[in-house]
Amino acid sequence: MSWEAYITNLKGIDSTGAYPVDQAAICGISDFSVWASTPGFSLSVEEIKKLAGDRKDFCQNGTHVGGVKCRLIRDNMEMEGVYCVHLKTSADGEGNSYNVCVGRTHKALIIAKGKKEANGGQISEKVFSLVDYLRKANM
Repeated sequence: MSWEAYITNLKGIDSTGAYPVDQAAICGISDFSVWASTPGFSLSVEEIKKLAGDRKDFCQNGTHVGGVKCRLIRDNMEMEGVYCVHLKTSADGEGNSYNVCVGRTHKALIIAKGKKEANGGQISEKVFSLVDYLRKANM
């Protein structure tokens, strides 16, 4: 399966019958490159390095995902069986903020940004499912 197919899967229907993911990307953790993403969702090398590396400053300083400032909600990236960080974007010009979930496989970061009406659980369910599948495939 191509990496683009995984993006399509992330943006697909969830267990509630909704389509919660608006933007998604899969990035390499060794070369910090974007392997696949939805059109218009670009991440810088620095953003990928921060997400893949030491997150100790996330509580105080937050991070950026796709050029948007995010604050840390929960960091379970090192927790066996979870491997995810939950973030929330700063409010945009219309006052909307969005849930973001970043999961880590053995070789990649899976990043999903939700739609305005999507809750964090919906986004993390999509990311967790793909992370679990890829980890079992040793990816």
